[in-house]
Amino acid sequence: MSSPGATSSPLNALAPQRKTKKKHFVQQKVEVFRASDPVLSVLMWGVNHSINDLSQVTVPVMLLPDDFKASTKIKVNHHLFNKENLPGQFKFKEYCPQVFRNLRERFGIEDQDYQHIVTCHGNTLLPQFLAMYRVTVENEDTYLLVMRNMFSHRLHVHRKYDLKGSLVSREASFKEKVKELPTYKDVDFRNNMQKVYVSDEEKEKIMDKLSRDIEFLVRMRIMDYSLLLGIHDVERAEREEEEEEMESSDEEEEEDENNLAPAPGSTSPEGISGYMNSFKPMGPGEFDPYVDVYAIQSAVGAPHREVYFMGLIDVLTQYDTKKKAAHAAKAVKHGAGAEISTVHPEQYAKRFREFITKIFA
Repeated sequence: MSSPGATSSPLNALAPQRKTKKKHFVQQKVEVFRASDPVLSVLMWGVNHSINDLSQVTVPVMLLPDDFKASTKIKVNHHLFNKENLPGQFKFKEYCPQVFRNLRERFGIEDQDYQHIVTCHGNTLLPQFLAMYRVTVENEDTYLLVMRNMFSHRLHVHRKYDLKGSLVSREASFKEKVKELPTYKDVDFRNNMQKVYVSDEEKEKIMDKLSRDIEFLVRMRIMDYSLLLGIHDVERAEREEEEEEMESSDEEEEEDENNLAPAPGSTSPEGISGYMNSFKPMGPGEFDPYVDVYAIQSAVGAPHREVYFMGLIDVLTQYDTKKKAAHAAKAVKHGAGAEISTVHPEQYAKRFREFITKIFA
């Protein structure tokens, strides 16, 4: 459903902060539905409805073949009493609810955390799919796949690469051009002389995960996947924070004089926020590995203090008849020996792994 890149998340409001500028602090209203976005409104309604229903169903000892074919559907007509928040009529369908509940449990995701789209831990570079839905509003179907965000809710990503192992030059799409943070490609990675500085131990762990994941993708006849690499520059983040604090210091001092103490007896939300608030605030470049599961710290003594976020994306393209035809057509057009972006899964995996091995310093 969402891009694996760094996006705003409900967790932003829950994460502990070292120092919050009171000037910009605004109490967030609890707003479940958005009338301006009917698909999102129905999705949020459906997720809450599904979680409540599943909580009444006993968790099966093991998944059965029928669980992978099952689905739940609900249709609502003339929902006029809540028309400010929801469309007059809509349908919501969830695919394989028991299967995805099992996956969420394996990833260590509590129901309440999932309802806030907050996740915990895992041991793979593959995307972690949490649920799949179909929302129908005004007879138009929208399919949504919920997955874990590969970037951080806390550490800003300063550079982003989409690496495939192909040095064929590719023009950025319009969507990429208008983004605030551009997505660079393989050629950019090479031309910028970019490197990933992690310890030998971390590199071995990453490559072990990558090898297992690639073997699985080859068995599934999957290709065209890529490694999403986000880089958080710790020193740059420190400079930016210092500049912001200097700009707002005078205003904060004035506001502190008139600041009222928070009301006693207030309680923090349960779930992942309560877990995170039980620990001391994190320093520059620090992260919780149970939340930022794709994050890796740069090695001690590296030329740059950085945090890397690495995960595999676009893993749903199978090598089918259409891909085979495209491969044959490009082979005829470019001739034998030319580098062709469309290759069969074994070739793609070999080329991809060789390229990723070389990104490390």
